[in-house]
Formats: sequence, structure tokens, C-alpha cells
Amino acid sequence: MASDKLFSDDYLDQLNPKEQVEQGPVTVFGLTFKNDEERRQYFREELRRRLPELRKIEGFPIGEDDDIINLSDPPYYTACPNPWLNDFIAQWEEEKKELQREGKRKANFEVKEPYASDVSEGKNNPIYMAHSYHTKVPHPAIMRYILHYTQPGDIVFDGFAGTGMTGVAANLCGSKKDVDALKEKKAKVGVRHGICSDLSPVATHIAATYTCDYNMKLWKKRALSIIDKAEKKYGWLYKSYVNGQKVDVNYYIWSETFICPHCKSKINLWKESVHNGGNIINSEFFCPSCGIALKKNKLEQNLSTSYDNILNEVIQQSVFEIVRVNYSGDKRGEIDASNFDFDIYSKCLSEVPTSLKITRMPTGSEARRNDNRGILYAHNYYTHRNLLILSYIYEQMKNDTYLLSLLTSTMLNVSKMWKFKPDRKGGSLSGTLYIPSLYIEQNPFNVLRRKVNSFDAIDYGARGNGLISNESATKLALQDNSIDYVFVDPPFGANLMYSQLNIINENTLRVFTNEKTEAIVDIQGQNKNIFEYQQLMNRSFKEFYRILKPGKWLTMEFSNTSASVWNSIQNALQGVGFIVANVAALDKKQGSFKAVTTTTAVKQDLVITCYKPSDKLTDKFFQTGGSKENVWDFIDEHLLHLPVHIEKGNATTSVVERNPKILYDRLISYYVQKGFAIPMDAQEFQRGLHERYAERDGMFFTATQVVEYEEKKLKAPEFVPMGIMVSDEANGIEWLKNELRNKPQTRQDIFTNWTKAIAGVRKGDVIPELDTLLEENFIQNEDGTWRLANVNDDVDLEKLRTKALLKEFKLYLEVCRKPRGKLKDVRVEAVRAGFKQCYSDKNFADIILVGDRIPQNLLTEDEILLQYYDIASSKV
Repeated sequence: MASDKLFSDDYLDQLNPKEQVEQGPVTVFGLTFKNDEERRQYFREELRRRLPELRKIEGFPIGEDDDIINLSDPPYYTACPNPWLNDFIAQWEEEKKELQREGKRKANFEVKEPYASDVSEGKNNPIYMAHSYHTKVPHPAIMRYILHYTQPGDIVFDGFAGTGMTGVAANLCGSKKDVDALKEKKAKVGVRHGICSDLSPVATHIAATYTCDYNMKLWKKRALSIIDKAEKKYGWLYKSYVNGQKVDVNYYIWSETFICPHCKSKINLWKESVHNGGNIINSEFFCPSCGIALKKNKLEQNLSTSYDNILNEVIQQSVFEIVRVNYSGDKRGEIDASNFDFDIYSKCLSEVPTSLKITRMPTGSEARRNDNRGILYAHNYYTHRNLLILSYIYEQMKNDTYLLSLLTSTMLNVSKMWKFKPDRKGGSLSGTLYIPSLYIEQNPFNVLRRKVNSFDAIDYGARGNGLISNESATKLALQDNSIDYVFVDPPFGANLMYSQLNIINENTLRVFTNEKTEAIVDIQGQNKNIFEYQQLMNRSFKEFYRILKPGKWLTMEFSNTSASVWNSIQNALQGVGFIVANVAALDKKQGSFKAVTTTTAVKQDLVITCYKPSDKLTDKFFQTGGSKENVWDFIDEHLLHLPVHIEKGNATTSVVERNPKILYDRLISYYVQKGFAIPMDAQEFQRGLHERYAERDGMFFTATQVVEYEEKKLKAPEFVPMGIMVSDEANGIEWLKNELRNKPQTRQDIFTNWTKAIAGVRKGDVIPELDTLLEENFIQNEDGTWRLANVNDDVDLEKLRTKALLKEFKLYLEVCRKPRGKLKDVRVEAVRAGFKQCYSDKNFADIILVGDRIPQNLLTEDEILLQYYDIASSKV
């Protein structure tokens, strides 16, 4: 094993002897060690012994044994599947008993209703800002959910943990100050144990830095000493002269050069398009040689050939030149680059970085976006000057898990991706490896020192109550029914190419993501389409369902602009047995690059809350199958898991999940995913709802719940119905029900508002005319007004409507049975009715036939159609 000695003896002499080692003694699993260093050494050897078996686990990261072990801080954090998770869970379960004896938790704790409030949390918290990552949920937002669904001592799991904000939130539930700041009613202060796992080595490494307990004072002293040492060796690379005085360089501005398409002369983009010292950037400029008006996207690349002493081969790359120097001397200023600056950079080119892993960028649209500019390897994202400095610092930090996190936190800031902006604030584009034509080469010593202060701000007192594991969510090492609550923020389709984006930092750590089970949509790089993505998500949710205790909750944050991905996620959740209870909004108060530039982007993330049914309900279904009696057992339990009352301002708002249509959809989903025949149609279900439950404002409640609802509504008497934009027939019917709920109206009364409500109808989806919808779903009075159907009316209407829909579906089948039969436009409700009938008849082939011939956006964007299609696919 590589030596764990990080500093030379004379270097450590600079530190106080008491600060050279972490304090002890430390006891883990009944074993006592003198200090954390001895504990770490012991468990690292244990981890090495277990690695041959661990490597057989799906999703094991790509890396050498030494690199994985040196990156780990076992048993709390391992840069591979953590073999001690179940041992800690057993220990925590015993600790729960003591907490109960002390009155800090209840033996029979149950959460009946989901957390139904919309959450708004900003990203400016010091913990959030310390180490950047592609996506994060602010930890105060996660704390709100954990405090609602758990009690002190409970075990919280996040299988797509990213940088470990769930672990931070679980820790900080033990901080009275942080809990009180949330002003959540009934919140019980007390640490929860977070288990964070992720497929990405760099993500879990950052998570360990955020959640594990280590000596921050010693860490800071060591970090600053290494930076000082590096600057003593390489500080000359960031010096310049202004008016004969030596100054410190804050950053250099580099400009890409191009070729004029007309006269073939070289054009320096900065010199021709940037004016007033960099305060103005013109989109149109003139060639200095031929005078023709130009725009950047019309220029030709300027590629040069040179010898690369890192690769030991001749390469061809786009030509960039230093154009500007930002400095600090007696005062801060900025000047054009001089020959001195060019010479300084030239001098460093002959030195080869002492520690540098050469890694070709992987296949994929994001990783290969810069191939045409000769940016082929991970190290090509840095200037040679910064490579020298970073590789030297890596040598000083490589055996210290937590110091390495300081290095990875700076890698983006000191890369060529740091974009020049006229306001001089710099920055990079989120979710992409884009290298701008005008980039800033920042002084790494300055960036590192600022980051040390940022890390110092995350030294909170409740650290060290959780675990970190680097593993695939598709195959978890956790025992069945061992987790009290799950919070996840999974990857969403093609939104972000995580393994491609992480390659540069993982190259620094020398441990890489095993992308085989990475749940993304990536046709070009990994040959994964929406269905492969859904399959991986299904396997992951199946694991979450397995490890979660019966009757407990899962919360999933969702951020994607695609309806097909949204439905894939919901389908995957319900497909493994979870039952959706609530969908709310999470406002992060800051848009990503894609959210800002895409007109259809979702500005607010959605939060899906679902629960694992109780053993009682599951056992009854298992014993008696999908009988009619079980329908009401399901609805009884489901209603108890829905919000009773949601208040916004001084008004009561509709609880969407209590709508009879949604209740029936949830029922169908449960029966279909369990493989049971659907025991009753919508009319019979509606009658049963009215017979067994109380209806208020178009929602259904148990006898106890309706009393609570009415009491709370008295305090907020104004009622705000479910806001519906008519984007399909089902929404159109619900919109009409809302319009007619209070009083009958004529067609003319309705028509104007109806035309305003219709928005964004899906391509290929046919919505019937207003007259047809009224005739099929409502009752016309003698005076010409339309009213809601009562239970008896509804039975007759539903029969007639279903008959008409099935007749239309039969026509679709006839078209699809022709050799090249395709359906350009369909009435989705007719396809739904047809799929339901085919499912009841076990005619799965016709579901597949029609599903393959209708517009694919309708299939993937409709939750019900997708469920039937997926089930049919598994049966044929």
C-alpha cells in the first residue's frame, strides 16, 4: 500500500505537535484506536482485503486498488461499495431503543399525510456554495422533508446523493439553531443518520467532505501550508511588470484566433471585437486586413501543429493568445499583455507536470464537444502553467481524502471553461464542458485560498452521523426493510451527462464512474434511449422499495422539461409498488443554463411524494388477489396518506390527488402493475366513492378527515379550485367540471373561457369539440344550460362514452393491421379505453401494435398509456 505520509518531517515541524494528528481515542464497532489516523489505517487494510469481492458488485468504479483505498476514509466513506453499511444500521437500531427510553422518539411513529407545502430555498447558503456540482437541492429544503417524515435516530437514504446534501440535512436536524430557522411546526430536533450513495466517485468524495467528521482546524492549516509551498515554487508564473514595478497577476485573459474566410488572414477575436478595455463586446466587427464585416460564427478555425511533451506526440489545436493581464500591486488594474507575459508562459512549456494522469475524453456529445478544437484529453482543459501548479499540489494532497476535495473544488474555476465577461465576474456555463473563445486563466493560489475560507464556513458541529458509499442504485448492499425514509434527486433523462461532465475531476482523483448502470438518456455516448433509462430507473426504484420499511415514505425531486421523462419516472415509481400521494413545487431560486435559454424549461422543480403500502394491505392483495373488496381497502389506506387541507394565503386550495379521476388512475396503476385484472369500471368506482366517503369541493374524504377539512376551511373559506390548463381531453373534462361545479351554464357562457384555457395541445392528440365533450360528459337541462352529472346520470353517460371510444379504437386497430398502417392523429382517450379493454381481455399484442403505430410522443408523455404498454411488452 502506498505510504500515508503526507508531509516531510521538516514541513510538519511548522505545526503545533498537538495538531499533527487527529485527536482520540476513537471507538468503532467495539474496537478502540489511539486516534482517527490509526482507525483509518486499520479499516483501509480491511477494505483492501475485501476489494476482490467488492469488485464483483455492479457499478463498482473504475480505478486501481491504491487509488480507491487512498481516497476512502473507512468505515464511514469508501470510494466503492461500502461493506459496513448494515453493521452501522444494526448499531443505529439499538441506539433508537435508548432514544425511546429517554423520550426523544416514539415506538409507533407514523406519518399519515405527505409534506404538502411548496418549498422555496435559495442557493446562497455557505454549505451549498463551498463545492460546485451540476445539480444540488439546498439542504434546508431537504431538512423540511426529513423533519416531517422522520424522528430523531431514524435512518435516511439517498441513492442518487450527488454531493451529499441529504446527508448534510440529516446531520443538521440535530442543530436546534438550524431547525428553528425553518419555522416548521412540530419539528423535532435530533440527528438523523444519513446514508448517501452515488455512482460517481467525485460526487461521493464531495459528499464525504460535506458530511464526515474531520479536524477542520488541522485541515485548514495543512491546506494553507501546501498552497504557500506551491506558490514558493511556482509563484513566478503569476508575476508581471507594470511601469517597471513587479505585480501579482490575478488572471490572464486569453483570446481564440480565427481565419478570415475572405482574405485568409489571422484574426484575434479580442483585438477586433472587444473595445473600451474589455467593457464592450461587439457581435459584428471588421477584418483588419480586408475590411469586410464579420461575425464569429462565420470565421474559420485557426489550427496550429506543435509537439506536446505530455503526450509525447504532435498535436493540432485551436490557437489562443494571451491578450490581457489583470493585476494587483499598489492598486488593482488591467493592461494589455506584454512580451514579458509571453516569455513567462513560454518558459513553463518545457517543464512536464510531475503527476498527471493522461485520460482521453470519453465518447459522448458533451465529452467530445471540443474535439474539433484539439481538446481531446482531460488535461487539455487547462493551460500548461496551471497544469504544473495543479499537478504539484496534487502530489502534496494525494493521500489525504479531505484535502483532495479542496483541489477538486477549484478545478473548474482555474480551467479554460472560466468565461470572460465584461463585468469581470467570470464564470462557467452550468451542465456543459463549453470552452469560450474568450476565457480567463485564474491564479490558482488565489482561488485555492478563497476556497479554504469557503470550506472553513462549512465546519458545522453535527458532522459525522452518516455514511457514504460509491455504488449503483440498481444493486444496493442494504438489507430489506432497513430504511426509515428515502429522499432522492435522480438524473433525469438527457438533462445532464454526469459521467462526461465529471471526467475532469475524476481524472484528478484517478477513480472513474462505471457508466454501465448510469441512468441517463445518451444515444451517442452510451446507446441509451428513454426506455433503457426507464429500465435503469425501474431497477433503482425497485431497490428503494425493497430497503424502505412498509408504510414509510419516499420523496423525489424532479427537474426536467420533458413530459416523456416525467411519465417514465412516475411509471417507474408506481411499477415497483410505490403509490404517489402528492406533487408539489421546489423553487431553487436560480435557473441553470438550460432553464434560462429554453422557453419550455421548467422554472420550478417538482417534488413527488409516495409511500410504500403497509404489510397489511400488501398481504391482503397477495392472499386474495385483485378482488372488488380490495379496491376499498386500497382507497381507505390511500386517502389516509393524502393531504387533508392545503392553505395558500387565506384560501383553501384543491388537493389534486383527492379528485375522483386521479383516485381511479392510482387504483388502475396499482392493479395493472401488480398484474391483477381491473375489478370495476369508472362508473362503479364513482358510485362506490359516493357511497363510502364524503365529498367536499369535488374531493373525497374519510369520515374523520371531512370533519378536519371543514374545520380548517372555516379559517380559510375562499376556495381555489385546481388550476387546469387544457392540454388534452382528460384535462378538458376536468376543466369543464370545475366550471360547472357551482352552477349550470350555457355553451355560450363557457365558450370564451374555454378558448382561453386551451394551451399547448400535444402534437398528434385530437381533442373533441366543446359540443362533443359537453354531450358525452354532462347533462343538458331544459333551459339549455349544462350541469354536472349525478351518480345515476354518470353511469349511463360513461357507458355511452366508453362505447363510442371503443368504436373509435377499433378503427385505429384496422389501420394499424395494414402493412404500413400509421396513425398520425388519434384521440388519446380512445386509445386509453382501448388499451384498458385489451388489458382486461389479455390481448397484449394489440396494445403493442397500436402503441408502436401512434405518435411516440403521445405514448411516452401519457402516464396511463405508458403503463399499459410497458406491462404488455413484458407479457408478449
